[in-house]
Amino acid sequence: MFCLIVDWLVALALALALALALAPDDEKETKHLRALDGADTCLKLFQIDLLNYDSILAAVNGTVGVFHLASPCIVDKVHDPENQLLDPAIKGTINVLRAAKEAGVKRVVVTSSISAIIPSPNWPSDVVKGEDCWADIEYCKQNGVWYPLSKTLAEKTAWEFAKENGLDVVVVNPGTVMGPILPPTLNASMLMLLRLLQGFASRPVLSHSSCIFLSPYNRKAPCLLLGSSIEFLSNAGCTETYENFFMGSVHVKDVALAHILVYENKSASGRHLCVEAISHYGDFAAKVAELYPEYNVPRLPRDTQPGLLRARDASKKLMELGLQFIPMEQIIKDSVESLKSKGFLS
Repeated sequence: MFCLIVDWLVALALALALALALAPDDEKETKHLRALDGADTCLKLFQIDLLNYDSILAAVNGTVGVFHLASPCIVDKVHDPENQLLDPAIKGTINVLRAAKEAGVKRVVVTSSISAIIPSPNWPSDVVKGEDCWADIEYCKQNGVWYPLSKTLAEKTAWEFAKENGLDVVVVNPGTVMGPILPPTLNASMLMLLRLLQGFASRPVLSHSSCIFLSPYNRKAPCLLLGSSIEFLSNAGCTETYENFFMGSVHVKDVALAHILVYENKSASGRHLCVEAISHYGDFAAKVAELYPEYNVPRLPRDTQPGLLRARDASKKLMELGLQFIPMEQIIKDSVESLKSKGFLS
């Protein structure tokens, strides 16, 4: 199942008449993208493996830019962190950047996450968390919070590679991504919302899928987009909440646009927090309950993320590039209506 971000980035790129290439692991996973306007002439398929450098280089050659979205996502109990999360995230990032450097790519946009910002329990309690805040590596290791560890180490690896090799890299750090669904299945964040509407307060059970996505993006010469998918193992409840995984919501259209903006604006540099506002999961759940009282939405404490200061203008860097974020209320409405239209919610 393709990442919701990837789907909308493809849709936006096709709308701009940009050349695309896709590397699926199952043809049925791309059927909805093949149906998009422009896909018949602008969409091309590749097959790669993030841990196979040669396969990546073959796809990157001839491109001018790379969007790297691929990373395994497992927020349930991880039995083998090194092989399930750390190696694919870190070594995969190195392979993509090596290929980009060898191919002479001008700019690489890396999709990181707020999971490379939180959990950060030692951050000053009176300072808003932003691009200068990093997830606490030792805390993640000691508490078995492996997904944030993988995202943090992968992003740090990207910055180290960029500095040592003179590669132009910029990063987008999205929060909990929701909005209209393009693929036939749900991503992690949309499943979280669905489960909330069904009366569950916990996060979903996730695993990594081997599907890899590529897309050359450019008006004159193609550039490359890499993405990954998330596969749901179970709809069963789990007891851990989003304490270490939630920092605010963001509309998927805004995330896709953020990628285009930081790619095209040469003044863009460094990390870019991408949330409509910094908020707590309790705020999100309360807004869902307010908008949809007919559902059995759990009543949660207001402060579900201890030490996380709320902020309306946390994503200043993207705002300065011209991005006007869709507010939480509209994010929820678009998401719920999409769940209904796709038959996931009655």
